[in-house]
Amino acid sequence: MSVYKSKASPFYQYDFQINGHRFHGTTKARNRRDAQAVERDAREKAKKEVEQLRKTGSLPLTIDLAVGRYWIEKGQYRKNKQSHFLVLSRLVSHFGKDTRLDAIDDAAIVTLIAERRRQFRWGKAKLKHAEVKTITAATINRETLVPLKAIFRRARTVWHQHLPDEPQWKEHILKEPKERVRELLAHEQRALDASIREDYLPWFNFMQESGRRLRETLIRWSNVNWEARQIVTVGKGDVQVWTPITDSIRQILQQCVGHHPEFVFTFVAQRTQNGKVKGMRYPLTVHGTQSRWRRALKSSGVTNFRMHDNRHDTATKLLRRTKNLKLVQRVLNHADVTTTAKYAHVMDEEVAEALQDYAESRKNSRSVGEIDR
Repeated sequence: MSVYKSKASPFYQYDFQINGHRFHGTTKARNRRDAQAVERDAREKAKKEVEQLRKTGSLPLTIDLAVGRYWIEKGQYRKNKQSHFLVLSRLVSHFGKDTRLDAIDDAAIVTLIAERRRQFRWGKAKLKHAEVKTITAATINRETLVPLKAIFRRARTVWHQHLPDEPQWKEHILKEPKERVRELLAHEQRALDASIREDYLPWFNFMQESGRRLRETLIRWSNVNWEARQIVTVGKGDVQVWTPITDSIRQILQQCVGHHPEFVFTFVAQRTQNGKVKGMRYPLTVHGTQSRWRRALKSSGVTNFRMHDNRHDTATKLLRRTKNLKLVQRVLNHADVTTTAKYAHVMDEEVAEALQDYAESRKNSRSVGEIDR
């Protein structure tokens, strides 16, 4: 048996070779008999790995190595690479870095989902001013199942790993509630306009007129092409987001010229603190706009309306006005028109009118037929 103790560790180590390939590590056992049992298991696994190497030309990957390789090849080039790195790190932490990728099966995914379902949003079990809720099905899908599936797919198709027990991903993807579509009424719009602080108003108007998501509204001057009359940035999923500079949007942008050399939308500091000087302008941030939005919403008296609903409001009213689903798709920068189709309900009245016209035409054709006879 090739087990031994070293001065550097209280545990027995193993070290052996099979067909010229060396395998070594700790048994995590303090007595020889237990260590020998661990070594026998390690030797059996090693034989299988060497046989796989002979057949496929590659050794099985651990989740740690697979995630590291995926990060180098794909993950580090994502726009949201910092948050994506945390997502991948969480996967390694759950499974343990020495867990082999081919050992992750359906049962392992069930356990993973169950653990995630018990976790709280923002990682906090208590909040001062809000109800504590567990993370949503959409978050589990987006931050756990989708990235893990992507790693498996790359391991199978690009790295040519043998994964006989790969999970059946369709069986594990959680059902997500359909996204609601909320539209502002005229009096609600007036109340919100009156409640938005003056220095935040250009940003708010731009968000409503462009239909962009919150993060996509925090544009830089380098994103603004005056000659081409367009604003181009990178948005959700690293997809290019395009917005035309209409006359109205041009007026909004021109209000902001000279406020900041890099960022378009800024706010005026109300007091000197946290490195900011009262009266000076600073770029808007996601956190800052969310905080200001909550205050404006409370002041306006508008209820059941989220910041993201401004995007829904824009899409709904634009579709009602143009009757053109493809046009709304372009404005919202949806890759697939089926995503935009959730707004199609706004044309229900037109559908009803068309059906009534069709019914009237049938009646007329019957009447004409009776007269002909």
